[in-house]
Amino acid sequence: QVQLVESGGGLVQAGGSLRLSCAASRSILSINYMGWYRQAPGKQRELVARIHSGGTTNYVDSVKGRFTISRDTAKNTVYLQMNNLKPEDTAVYYCNALWLWDDYWGQGTQVTVSS
Repeated sequence: QVQLVESGGGLVQAGGSLRLSCAASRSILSINYMGWYRQAPGKQRELVARIHSGGTTNYVDSVKGRFTISRDTAKNTVYLQMNNLKPEDTAVYYCNALWLWDDYWGQGTQVTVSS
């Protein structure tokens, strides 16, 4: 089992920045992938960024160059630094852990970007 606790969402103007945090209940080096997904109203949940236990990262094209996923293994925490935010980034952001090929989810945190 993996418990995930997210923090860091909020309201920001377009062009602003936010950093999301996700604290895991077990060593993130033991978790195949840690990632961030988002779901906007009326849309499907989509993968935003993920990091493999080995450190490889992947991003959806729409956030490349603006978002950065990183981790602090001592704190078992994964971060999503979001810069140059756009109104279309507005969504509920969910932390995800893929551990032993089962998915675990955080409670979600709202990110709202005003124009």
